[in-house]
Amino acid sequence: MINFYSENDFELEDKKSFDKWIREVIASEEKDLGEINYIFCDDHYLYKINLKFLDHDNYTDIISFDNSEGNELHGDIFISTDRVKENAKEYDVDFSEEIKRVMIHGILHLCGYGDKSESEAKEMRQKEDDKIALFHVEQ
Repeated sequence: MINFYSENDFELEDKKSFDKWIREVIASEEKDLGEINYIFCDDHYLYKINLKFLDHDNYTDIISFDNSEGNELHGDIFISTDRVKENAKEYDVDFSEEIKRVMIHGILHLCGYGDKSESEAKEMRQKEDDKIALFHVEQ
């Protein structure tokens, strides 16, 4: 089950297409879907989570809490739509592309991909690009 919640005024459009896409990405990684919750929020909301649970005193676009059990993915993915808007401007991409990138970034973390080292970050970026391309194929 994939759930979409909002703690701000953001509303994900066409949830059905996103749900289908995320399921395809999970299957492409040979994982099983458990329960994944996306929580869209603002900078302040995510900053408080970052400080409280990770002891990080900074703003971020995404925080993933992985509760997976074996091959079955479970987790909570918090996304700051404020940061996604800023990132889209900074990287000169549409908001819709950046929200997809961040959403699938969270799924890739649940699948076991990291992004701390340079090589991990490079692999993560390539995976993001590959998975975003799957969304377009389905549309």
